[in-house]
Amino acid sequence: MPGLTGAMPDLPSHASPIYPPRPSSGRRVSEFDLNYDDSETPPPPTLLSPAFTPPSTPGANTPPIHKEARSIPVDTASQRPQKLLDTLPEVNCIVRARIPTVTGAEMFLHLYQNNVDDKEHLAIVFGPNIRSRSLDAPRPGETEKDRMIRGAYTGRLHPGRTSSRLDPVSQDKPATQLPTDQTIQSPPLVRIHSECYTGETVWSARCDCGEQLDEAARLMSLPKSQGGVIVYLRQEGRGIGLGEKLKAYNLQDLGNDTVEANLLLRHPADARSYGLATAMLLDLGFGGDAGIRLLTNNPDKVRAVEGPNREVIVRERVAMVPLAWKTGGREGIHSEEVESYLRTKIEKMAHMLQ
Repeated sequence: MPGLTGAMPDLPSHASPIYPPRPSSGRRVSEFDLNYDDSETPPPPTLLSPAFTPPSTPGANTPPIHKEARSIPVDTASQRPQKLLDTLPEVNCIVRARIPTVTGAEMFLHLYQNNVDDKEHLAIVFGPNIRSRSLDAPRPGETEKDRMIRGAYTGRLHPGRTSSRLDPVSQDKPATQLPTDQTIQSPPLVRIHSECYTGETVWSARCDCGEQLDEAARLMSLPKSQGGVIVYLRQEGRGIGLGEKLKAYNLQDLGNDTVEANLLLRHPADARSYGLATAMLLDLGFGGDAGIRLLTNNPDKVRAVEGPNREVIVRERVAMVPLAWKTGGREGIHSEEVESYLRTKIEKMAHMLQ
C-alpha cells in the first residue's frame, strides 16, 4: 500500500488527502460516543439495516418529527487552507421546474450546466425565496412563453398564464432582477450531496447516502424551516464513477475497507471536488457574510465548499447522525457493511458524526 500512496502526490482540487490503510482499532462504530441531543438512549449494538427501501420522495423514509437538527458553530478563517481551485467554474441554470412530493412538500428542481464537465448537476431547492440569477437573467430573442417553459417565472404556472413576470390571477408582483450583492439574511440549510446510485436507487446497505438525502430533505421541509438547498453533484463513488465503485465493492468483500479499496484501484481515497457546488450556491444567492448551515460529517468539505476566497461562508455545521443511532435501532440502516463503512469514515477520513 505505501507504494500506491507514493505514486499519487498530486490530487484533484478539493480532493481529500490519501489516507494510508492502517489496522482497524477493532471498535464497533456504534461504540463511538455521540452525545446526541443529550439522549440517555445508547447507540444500538450494531447498525443493521431494516427493510431499507430507496426514497420514494425526499424525506419519505425519515421520521415525521418536526425537530430541527443541532448545529455546531464553525469558523474556518484561521484554518490552514486546502488545495483549492484558483477560480470557480462557470455555471448556468438552464431549466427549473416545480416538483410536488407525496409528503406534501414542494421543491423546485434546477438543472445546471458548466464549463468544466459535460454532466448535468442539480440543485434541489426548498422554499419560494431562493432563485437562480442565471435562470432569471433575460436571454436574447426569448418570448414570455419561452421564459415560463424554462422556469424563469414568479408565482405559479396555470393554464392561460401569459406573463412570466406578472400574473393577474395570483396577483404576483413583477419580478425584479436580483442585485449582485444580495445575500440570504438568515443562514439556511445546505447539503452538498454526491450522487450514489447504489444507496439511493438499488437498496444498498453498504452506505447511508440514501438516508442522508432523505434527512436533508426532511429538515428543509419542516413547517418552521426557511427552506434550503441540496446541491446534487454527479460524482458517483466519491468521484471514481459507478464502474470503479462496483469494483471497490468486490475488493471490500475480499477484506478491504472503502479507503483501501479505492487505493488498490489506484484512485485517491476521496476524488470529489466542490467548486461546482460553490458556484451553484453563489448563483442561488448564498454569497456574502450571512453564510450557510452545512449538513455534513466531513470536515474537509466545510472549507472546500467555501471556495478559494471564501465566497460562501459556512457559519455552522449540522451533523448527519445515522438514523439508527438517533432511534436506538428502531429506524435506519442495519448491516455489517454500513457499520464497517461508517467506522472507516470516522477512523481514516476524520468524519465527525456528532
